[in-house]
Amino acid sequence: MRFFVMLVAISALSQSAMAQTPDCKSLPEAAARLACYDKATPPAASSAAAKQQRAPVSKVDTAKYVDTIGAEDAIMNARLKNICRGC
Repeated sequence: MRFFVMLVAISALSQSAMAQTPDCKSLPEAAARLACYDKATPPAASSAAAKQQRAPVSKVDTAKYVDTIGAEDAIMNARLKNICRGC
């Protein structure tokens, strides 16, 4: 029952949010329409700002390969060989 109540509440809130968005499609002039869309959702950061925000350098040594699945398989095979068959 709680789920149904929450679903109704979310539906009611989302429709009111949709009603508050500007209607840029109805503007006949291209420049005015573009300004309306830019006002509603500002453009993303420029590429110069994106270059300054680089991802941190990983400290993991990629030259050394570690086969963790192979190690787990070796441990499991060793355990299986210790099982008594035909006792």
